[in-house]
Amino acid sequence: MRNQTAGIVLAGGAARRMSGVDKPMLEVGGMPLLRRAISALRGVSPVIVVGPRRAGLPPVTWTREEPPGGGPVAGLAAGLALVPPGKDLVVVLAADLPGLRPSTVDKLVVALGAADGAVLVDADGKRQWLIGAWRTARLRAALPSSPGGVSMRKLLGGLSTVTVGEAPGESADVDTPADLERHAGRL
Repeated sequence: MRNQTAGIVLAGGAARRMSGVDKPMLEVGGMPLLRRAISALRGVSPVIVVGPRRAGLPPVTWTREEPPGGGPVAGLAAGLALVPPGKDLVVVLAADLPGLRPSTVDKLVVALGAADGAVLVDADGKRQWLIGAWRTARLRAALPSSPGGVSMRKLLGGLSTVTVGEAPGESADVDTPADLERHAGRL
């Protein structure tokens, strides 16, 4: 299934709660968060990173959302524009998830079945819209003509989805300095 799958990593954003630091390049366990997301997509091609170019990472395809800072749906639209024909599935990940693993991607793709998408659900039962596997055609059809400022929940919530329970810590993200400190000691 991975040969039919593309990956999109959303690595833009202003990191306002982190004083504007380049959050995807923060290290947890000696590895930048963005590298963790790219590594989780092992065997998926292409891997498209939406955000400013960064050095020191594995080869990926880079693009920017329009407008820059337009939010995750604008980032998704920019990434989808570069997914080539024949890639029926796309895994969409945020770049600030220290608990991502290739097994995360595998279980999402396997769970997809006949649904439009498979989304990870955290321990509290909350859908993590920035950790999912989706049918490329359904995502493209759902995109609004002006994606800037549209929420992922609004965009994806109307599609048929299956939910996949997280392994402990798999959906944890780094939004604040306290999050970074908490996760730095775990991995």
